[in-house]
Amino acid sequence: MTNPVFQFPKTFLNKARDVNITVSLLKKSDYKAWLNALDKSVKARAECSALSAGSGAFVLFDTKEAPKEIVLGIADEINLYGAAKGADALRNVLSNDLMKKASFSLKKSGLKKREIEQALIGFALSNYVFDIYKESSKAQIALVWPKDADKKWVQAYTEAAFMARNLINIPANDMGPDEIENAARHIAEKAKASVKITKGAKIEKDFPLLHTVGKASPRAPRMIEFTWGKTNDPKLVIVGKGVVFDTGGLDIKPSQFMRLMKKDMGGGAHALALAKMVMDLKLPVHLRLLVPCVENAVGGAAFRPGDIITSRKGLTVENTNTDAEGRLILADALTYGSEDTPDLIIDFATLTGSARAALGPDIPAMFSNNDKVAQSLQSFSMDEDDPLWRMPLWNDYNTTIESSDADLHNSAGVPGDLIYSALFLQKFLVEKKGKAPDWIHLDVFAWDNSGRPGRAKGGTDMGLRALFAYLENRYT
Repeated sequence: MTNPVFQFPKTFLNKARDVNITVSLLKKSDYKAWLNALDKSVKARAECSALSAGSGAFVLFDTKEAPKEIVLGIADEINLYGAAKGADALRNVLSNDLMKKASFSLKKSGLKKREIEQALIGFALSNYVFDIYKESSKAQIALVWPKDADKKWVQAYTEAAFMARNLINIPANDMGPDEIENAARHIAEKAKASVKITKGAKIEKDFPLLHTVGKASPRAPRMIEFTWGKTNDPKLVIVGKGVVFDTGGLDIKPSQFMRLMKKDMGGGAHALALAKMVMDLKLPVHLRLLVPCVENAVGGAAFRPGDIITSRKGLTVENTNTDAEGRLILADALTYGSEDTPDLIIDFATLTGSARAALGPDIPAMFSNNDKVAQSLQSFSMDEDDPLWRMPLWNDYNTTIESSDADLHNSAGVPGDLIYSALFLQKFLVEKKGKAPDWIHLDVFAWDNSGRPGRAKGGTDMGLRALFAYLENRYT
């Protein structure tokens, strides 16, 4: 049986179908000139259609069986979400029956290579639908590969994005630690990476904070790990928070806030997706992927407010809120990941509501201990239309996470929790000769409520294109 995590639309075709329709992308700035160049009868029909400067679709040439060419109005800058909007307009002018048997070819005249690739990704993202539990009637768009597109990059990103979305969307009853482990094994085995799973008695010894959070659940906590690449290449560590469901623990969440907590493993989904892209596109790095995976449940063995736990690093942590569990499991993972002095360590986590309050649902909060890294990554994020926004590791706030009874406490409350949590995580990086590895922390929402083109309602990917572009620039 196919793993449901890897069930997603087959968007791209190597060969056109018997019915093949050309799709022309018409930029807003070219609209008037294009319209005026049409024959009078066609121009009148175009003016009466849904096509306008910047949006809509218009059947330019008809045949008895199917349109020969369709024009999509888009903005002047072709980005993937603009292309996704065009794909939705295409669905509005064609029947589902025709969509099922037709393929589509992009007309490349006047388009740059990057614009073609952005359009391909946008069309692919518009196809995404979460249909594992309920059949969808959404018409899929099958695109024929243009000759000069970077197939590997487009395919790697779209597959990673779809995988991340499926991982987040599958409910917690079917997406527990076992299932995340299975998904990680699938990715690793395909790339010939080495897998290591730590669980059972070794968890308590090697990852005490992870053990503490997960000990109340019948689904055993574990550290999921794989390594890939040449050992003499720069060491890259990617970490993802893998809380498969978060009740809040004994500091239990109100029901309205618990409703979407299947997505609390969204950081782990992003880490797996970025690792998959790194391996698929063969970046010259020695990669380690770490997903501390756990369920924060309520039970007789649950950890309590006021408990003090000694972390893997040796720092003692007073638990002041069992609903601030993500930073606990990440703390042990960051220590473990930074012990062999990597060149760069990245972590993803659905960590704080205050990041959403500060930046809204679309923009992850980004922290880094290296100014040049942060500035470069933020620049790439804007270039890739995948925004991240740097927030400060404000040292004066370190006093807010000091405990009178332990080295640290895990929750200083709001406002400012996104900064306090990042400062807390930074404490667990291992320094060698007084210096910690370069570190990037992303506080992501991993969810979309809008249902905008290319952003189906539900789990969504954030920062993948930005981070990969940064990594590619750094390591190639």
